[in-house]
Amino acid sequence: MPGAEAGPVRTKGDVLMTQPPGQQPPQGGFGAPYEPQPGSYGPPAQPSGQTAGPYGTQPPGPYGPPAQPPGPYGPPPAQPGPYNAPAQPGPYGVPSQPGPYGVPSPPQPGGPAGGGGGGFFRGRRGAVVTAALAVVLLAGGGVWLATSGGGDGTEPTAKKSATPGPDVSPTGSGKSKGKDQGPRDLRPEADALNAKRKPGESKVLWLQEGGVDLPRNGSDVYGPWIVGDTIVKAMFHTLSGYSVTDGRQKWSLRMPAELCAAPSQPTADGKIVLGVKSGHGNQASCDALQMVDLTTGKAGWHKTYKRLGAWDGLSDVAMAINGDTVTVGRTSRTDAFRVADGKALFGKLPGNCQPFGFASGPVAIAATSCQTAADDHKEQQVQRIDPVTGKVQWTYPVKKGWQVAQFYSVSPLVVSLKQEDKWAIVVLNENGTYRSQLVGGTEDYVTACDDDLIAVNKNLDNCIGVAADDRAVYLATKPDVAARNPSNKVVAFDLDTGRAKWKAAAPAGQTLMPMRMEGGRLLMYLSAAKNKGGGIASLPPTGGTPQMVLRHPAAADDVERGFSSFSRVAYRDGRSFLVATRISGIDDEAEKTMKSIVAFGN
Repeated sequence: MPGAEAGPVRTKGDVLMTQPPGQQPPQGGFGAPYEPQPGSYGPPAQPSGQTAGPYGTQPPGPYGPPAQPPGPYGPPPAQPGPYNAPAQPGPYGVPSQPGPYGVPSPPQPGGPAGGGGGGFFRGRRGAVVTAALAVVLLAGGGVWLATSGGGDGTEPTAKKSATPGPDVSPTGSGKSKGKDQGPRDLRPEADALNAKRKPGESKVLWLQEGGVDLPRNGSDVYGPWIVGDTIVKAMFHTLSGYSVTDGRQKWSLRMPAELCAAPSQPTADGKIVLGVKSGHGNQASCDALQMVDLTTGKAGWHKTYKRLGAWDGLSDVAMAINGDTVTVGRTSRTDAFRVADGKALFGKLPGNCQPFGFASGPVAIAATSCQTAADDHKEQQVQRIDPVTGKVQWTYPVKKGWQVAQFYSVSPLVVSLKQEDKWAIVVLNENGTYRSQLVGGTEDYVTACDDDLIAVNKNLDNCIGVAADDRAVYLATKPDVAARNPSNKVVAFDLDTGRAKWKAAAPAGQTLMPMRMEGGRLLMYLSAAKNKGGGIASLPPTGGTPQMVLRHPAAADDVERGFSSFSRVAYRDGRSFLVATRISGIDDEAEKTMKSIVAFGN
C-alpha cells in the first residue's frame, strides 16, 4: 500500500503452517499430518515430456514460452543474470509471468487458515458466502474490494452492438459514450528517480497509472500476461497492451461488459479467453467468454454458457488454459471450450464427481468435488483429465474432510490441501500416486494466492511464495511481525522425503518470496524496505546466500512499497514488473492516477 512500510507481508498465510495450540503434530507436519491415500486409480498417465505447473518447471506460462526444466544442477553461472531462459507460468505470467504474487495480501477477516489459497471459498459451501459478501474492507488495508463489480449499478460506456455478439472495440474508437482519457505521461517522474540511482542499481524503465474511470468500489486487475514484447493487463471493461521496454500503449480493447475472470496463462501463441459478464449492474452474471489475441489486441469469438442451479450460479469462477482448451470451473461443474474457435468440448462429466478448477499448462490437472447428501462437497480428488475429451486418465482420492486448495506445481505435482485450520502439502508422482508430504517443523510458512483476494476470480494455479523443480519444493517462511526489522527465510524440501534440506535467509528488514525456477536457479522477489530497493534474487538448488539478479533503485522504494501489499510480480528478459491486483481510490481522480504498473531494468 502506498506509504506503508515494507515489513512483513500479511495474508491469510499469516496463520498458515502454524501448529494448533497445544498440539504438535507428529514429525512436525504443516499444521497437522495428512495421512496419504493408497494412490491413484484409473489408467496411469503417460509421461508428457513437458513441464507444466504453476511455478516449478512449468508450462508455457501466462507469459511467454514455457521455461526450460531446471536440468542438472551444476554450479550456477558466474554472472547472475539477466536470464535468457524463458520464464514459466507463474501466476499471471512470470516468465512473462507475473510470477506469483509479489507480496501476499492482507488477511481476510474471519478467513480460514490454509496454505496457498482459501479452499473454503472455491467449489464449496463458501460459494454462497462469497456471493453474499457485497463489499469487504480488508483489515488494515484501507482498500475496498467488491465481489459484485459495479456496486452502484454503473454500466460500461460501450454501446451495444447492432450485430450478434459483443461490442468489442478499441478504446476511444467512437463507440463509447465517454472514452477513458488514459494514463498520463510519467516519464518525468521516472527520470527524477533514475537521477538518484546508485551504482549497481537498475533503472525505473517506466511507470503506468490506472487511467480508467472505474465504478464506485474500484476494479480487480487481471494479468499481467507477457507475449513477445508486449505486457497486457485487463481491468473493468478494458484490456490494454504496453511495450515492455518503454510502457508505450500498443493497443487497447474495450470489452462488451465488465471482466469477471481470466486464466493465469494464455496459449503458446498468445491467445486468451476472458470471463465477461453477460449484462450490467449488480444482477449481471459471469457467464460470457471473450477470446482475444494478446499480440495484436484483436477480439475473436464471443459466447455465453449456462450456469445451472443455485450452486453453479453463485459459485466462484476458476479459469485455466491447457493447450488449445480453456476451462471454466465452478462449484458443480466445468465447461471446456476450444480457444481457437469457441467450440464446446465437454461439460458435466459422468458420475457425481465434477472438476471445479484446473491448473494451466500442457498437462490438465484438475481439482474435483464429489457431491454429498449435505451438498457440502467435502469429498475431493486430484485428477488428470484429457483437456479435449474430458476423459479422466487417473484419480488421486483426497482423504475425506480435506480440500484441494492450490496446485503449487504441476511438474512435479505439488498440491496444497486444507482442512479447517490444518494445512498439508503433498507431492504426487506423474501417474497420480502418493510420493511424499512436506514436513514443516516449527517454522510458519506463507504463500499468496488468488484465493487470498476477495474477488470473483479464484484460480488454482496463481501463487507466490512457492516454487518447485525436480529435486525440491521451495517455500517462504512468515516474517516475525514483532521483530524490529522483520525478515524471513526460504526453505527447500526434498521431494522424496518431504524434509527440509536447507534454509536461506533474506537481508535484514526484507523478505524473499520464491517465484519459479529458471536456468537451474530459484528466482525470488525481494521486497523493498525504507531506503532499500527490492528486486529479483536467485539461489542455486544447493542453497547459500541469495544473489541479486536485478536490484531495484533505493530511490524508488516508496513507489515499490506502494505495490507490495496488492501486487503480482513478473520477471522476463532482464526486466521486472510489479502490477497492482486492484485499483481503487476515494474518488475518480485517485483511481485514475493510482499506479498500476512499474517496470525495472537496465
